[in-house]
Amino acid sequence: MIGLRLNGEPRELDLDPTTPLLWVLRDHLGLIGTKYGCGMGECGICLVHLEGVPVKSCVTPLSAAHGKVVTTIEGLSRDGRHRLQLAWIIEEVPHCGYCQSGQLMRAAALLAEHPRPTDAQIDAAMSGVLCRCGSYKRIRRAIHRAANPEAHTAARTEPY
Repeated sequence: MIGLRLNGEPRELDLDPTTPLLWVLRDHLGLIGTKYGCGMGECGICLVHLEGVPVKSCVTPLSAAHGKVVTTIEGLSRDGRHRLQLAWIIEEVPHCGYCQSGQLMRAAALLAEHPRPTDAQIDAAMSGVLCRCGSYKRIRRAIHRAANPEAHTAARTEPY
């Protein structure tokens, strides 16, 4: 049995401990917000937080989560109103949207570490999550917006 705390809830799982966390989340627990990208830990689309640290769930075995706290995109905010999610909407970040759960989870970890990140800190942190649509400038603006509480609900003023 593997015991963990998933999105605030205790879980006991009787699964192969070598199963990638991604497939445990999606196939066994029905949490499909975490997406499959490359399966090799290269694209970052499958990011979740393990003890607050972003990890690539496609290459992280379930055993690594034993006794730990795991947060998925579903656990970032119960009502979809996390400051990053709101900033993402205001800045119209997603195009296809496929990478967005990984982008949001990485951005949340960045803001936990650097509440007011610089462009260089954002670029360095976010470089590990690939976006096929090239929304990187919008992502950066959204992170700055989320880091600035006064800007949460204000309409976007900068052009694309």
